[in-house]
Amino acid sequence: MEAEKFQKQYAMQKNKISILCTRPLQEQLIQKAAADNIQIDAVPFIETASVNTPQIVQQIQAFALQKIVAVFTSINAVETVIKHLTIIPDWSIFCLGGITKELVYDFFGEAKVAATAKNATVLADKIIQTKAIDEVVFFCGDQRLDELPETLRYNSITVNELVVYTTVQLPVFIENDYDAFIFFSPSAVHSFFSMNTVPINSVMFSIGKTTTATIQTYCTNKIVTSEWPGKDQMIENIISYFK
Repeated sequence: MEAEKFQKQYAMQKNKISILCTRPLQEQLIQKAAADNIQIDAVPFIETASVNTPQIVQQIQAFALQKIVAVFTSINAVETVIKHLTIIPDWSIFCLGGITKELVYDFFGEAKVAATAKNATVLADKIIQTKAIDEVVFFCGDQRLDELPETLRYNSITVNELVVYTTVQLPVFIENDYDAFIFFSPSAVHSFFSMNTVPINSVMFSIGKTTTATIQTYCTNKIVTSEWPGKDQMIENIISYFK
């Protein structure tokens, strides 16, 4: 019996799927994957920092006194803006789903949210379809993607961009080979591949079309793309894929 038990445990260990995630993950998600024989190592390849200059703080607080259409496509932007608000402003908000939406709901209230979407392209379309909107304030990072602002401007909507956080690459050399890699942003892709390559049979898990397109500039590996931005959904997809 003991010999059979050992052989079973050895087989499970031998067949364990190893994955590198290029962003920190909550321990509960790592344990959830582990329950399905998937080991995830989380190594951050980028770092974000709020912009807290007096000018930015004054601009955020000035917008708080106005009825604006606010746009958020990242949790980092929401966290920075909330930090500098002393009131709950009367904004009409468009934001991405997942954790970004949850944070917006928690602070501003669900009634302030005009629409949510799974990616920036769909979010831009929802803003355009509203018809009455001719100007928005886009709270973003210094490496924000072009899709949303360019689409809105092409449709004659003025986009006031306020950069409220910055992104810094943190390249790390990875010695181990992994069965799969997880990427949540183009910035993390650039940072990772600046010092690493991947085994040809490894699977790339990606959030969004732009991140996928960035991965394709570095390798020809199979890519599984998730359109929803949440980490929970990504782990669910990974578990389903390897099952």
